[in-house]
Formats: sequence, C-alpha cells, structure tokens
Amino acid sequence: MDSKIFAEKIADLIFNKKGYDVRLIDLRSLSTFADFFVICSADSDTQVKAIADEIDKSLRDEGIKCWHKEGYMALSWVLLDYVDVVVHVFKKEAREFYNIEKLWGDAPTIEIIDPELRKKATKPKTKAATKKTSKSKAKTTTKKTK
Repeated sequence: MDSKIFAEKIADLIFNKKGYDVRLIDLRSLSTFADFFVICSADSDTQVKAIADEIDKSLRDEGIKCWHKEGYMALSWVLLDYVDVVVHVFKKEAREFYNIEKLWGDAPTIEIIDPELRKKATKPKTKAATKKTSKSKAKTTTKKTK
C-alpha cells in the first residue's frame, strides 16, 4: 500500500475515536526512516489510549502489525511505528510542549478534516429554509405587480 494512502487510512481511524487536529507531515524529501508522520490530539489519557488501540486493532485485523509502540505507560504521547508511517497520538498539552510540527517545519504538512465535519459543511439547506426563500420571492413578485 502506498504510504500516503496508508497515512490517510490511519487518519480516518483516528476520527473514529474523536481525535482532532490531525496532520500528515510528508517526510519523503527529508528523511529515510519514514515517509509520513500522522499527528493527532486527544483531550485525556483515556482518549489517547482509545485512539492508539483503535489504530492498532483495526490494522492488525487487516494483517498489518505495528513494528514498535511507545508511551502506553504515561499516555501523554503514544507512538506507533509502522515503518513507512509513524503515528503520534498526543494529549493536547504534550503536543503543544513537544511541537513536532515546528521541529519538522521544512516538511510539507497536510491538514486532514474530520469526514463528519466535511459532511455537515456541504449539507444542503433544509426544506424549511428553501420554503422561506421561495415565499419571499413570491412576495417580492406580488409587490412588483401592484
């Protein structure tokens, strides 16, 4: 599987457990140890663990094993290494402190938007809003003819 597609797949798994501020950092032109970092934030230790577990279990079910894991004891920063893609699940405060995005500032960064938020943003207007618009057009037309 292409490493960018794999990183995007991991991002989708993060959203399953309400992770947020998801970014892909493209390291292909800067490093040889990984192609992408996937970085996300969580609000609590429990959520950090839930996100990391969701990624690990879902990928393991597809036959993709994590090469290395770190941070399960403290749960402020869990690292999952899939060789070409390294996942960083941060508690919000730890992410601000370590600021990996600044450390790898020369690398292109891609912000991933939660698919649920994308759906809400592109959702068509409700029927009630449409009816109001057509009524106001009818009133305007009536006024013009008088």
